[in-house]
Amino acid sequence: MRIALWCVCLCSSLGGCSLWLPSPHPDRAWIDLQTQANNRLLAVEVDGEQLRDRRYFQIEPGAHELAVRYHFEVKPTNIGAVEQPHRRDCRLTLAYNDFAPGQRYRLQAGKHGFRPWIRLYDPYDQLLARGLERGCLSI
Repeated sequence: MRIALWCVCLCSSLGGCSLWLPSPHPDRAWIDLQTQANNRLLAVEVDGEQLRDRRYFQIEPGAHELAVRYHFEVKPTNIGAVEQPHRRDCRLTLAYNDFAPGQRYRLQAGKHGFRPWIRLYDPYDQLLARGLERGCLSI
């Protein structure tokens, strides 16, 4: 009985750890990912190099190109005479030349029908850059 209780406690504590984000490093720029409900935005690459943690970007100051995957649903009303929503998986990139150390940014993704968009904002909600769609798949 004790072993079973210990296993339940261990598993529940390990699952909760994966939800916590690390503390931002003061010498790096931190980029939060934000999207609309029922959609998913994942950090994929910085300057062509794969990331391990896909929940955020934490990068050196300066110029960088960020790549993300955006999973979203297109409602049947945007498609035509279908009953089921259509799922899309899109790759988007965004380049910005002036990431500052200790600064926190917000990368926001959304969609217009079948077309995804991505934008970078500073902590004061000033638009800094717009990204580009690099290809989408139906899933």
